[in-house]
Amino acid sequence: MEKIAFFDTKPYDKEWFDKINKNYEIRYLEGRLRPASVRLAEGCRAVCAFVNDDISAKTIELLAEQGVEVIAMRCSGFNNVDIAAAEGKLRIVRVPAYSPYAVAEHAMGLIISLNRKIHRAYNRTRDFNFSLNGLTGFDLYGKTAGIIGTGNIGRVFIDICRGFGMKVIAYDPYPAEGSGIEYVSTEEIFRNSDIISLHCPLTEQTRYIIDDKAISLMKSSALIVNTSRGKLIDSEALLRALNEKRIGGAALDVYEEESDLFFKDNSDSIVTDDVLSILVSRPNVLLTSHQAFLTEEALRGIAEVTLSNLDDFFAGRELKNEVKSKK
Repeated sequence: MEKIAFFDTKPYDKEWFDKINKNYEIRYLEGRLRPASVRLAEGCRAVCAFVNDDISAKTIELLAEQGVEVIAMRCSGFNNVDIAAAEGKLRIVRVPAYSPYAVAEHAMGLIISLNRKIHRAYNRTRDFNFSLNGLTGFDLYGKTAGIIGTGNIGRVFIDICRGFGMKVIAYDPYPAEGSGIEYVSTEEIFRNSDIISLHCPLTEQTRYIIDDKAISLMKSSALIVNTSRGKLIDSEALLRALNEKRIGGAALDVYEEESDLFFKDNSDSIVTDDVLSILVSRPNVLLTSHQAFLTEEALRGIAEVTLSNLDDFFAGRELKNEVKSKK
């Protein structure tokens, strides 16, 4: 039986991988993959990693020296992987899609909660405060949703928005042909949207796609939603805009400096990230901890595809979900 070092393990990971796994001895590790933890993969030909693991050139070099041949990412994103450094040393596979409904539905849940102040109402009523002051929202019906990124998740989100009677405009450098989606420039999205939702990968082109300039074009009532990658938004620019009341609010499931904070309990710690601390304190900011993917269906899909990727690798078959360096 091949051995797999499974980094950054959470209870929900173990539950689903144990249900589906038939072919591997999985070594579950709570710590993240980084150069200092590579030794924990000793004796394994494969490691399984997640979005906040440090898969830098140094980590890859150390893994290869130790005999690791493949890194199986149990996620779709791979911006934390030095793909060029892996070339010729080991293979990288990922889960390109699991449940687009999970992320899209969470994004709409964030919008509804932020707009109608449901999170604030929940906290009030627990103290028997039934005042409605400050809880006014707006109808989504007839409003404009601007979607950046029209892959599987983006298109599901568009369907949800249309179900609410919203007008939808979108931007994607690779438009979905025959989809009936109205594509416009990012500038038009920023100027005309009441809701701006990000559903694109993190690349050099999309890094800080929401910055001071983008925010300066937005309506003062606009809500920004991000369920993709934290560094799509310049957090300091976002905080300035919120402080100056230049946008209506933000709903964030990701944060650009989340790697040492998210997926663990920091309630007894002093969080020294001042930007995050202030964002959390704002009444018009709703933050969740990178949980948009977290449904039973998505977890099953992640486990199935990850194990299937490993089956293909060890059987010498074509790796249809391999990530390669672009040359």
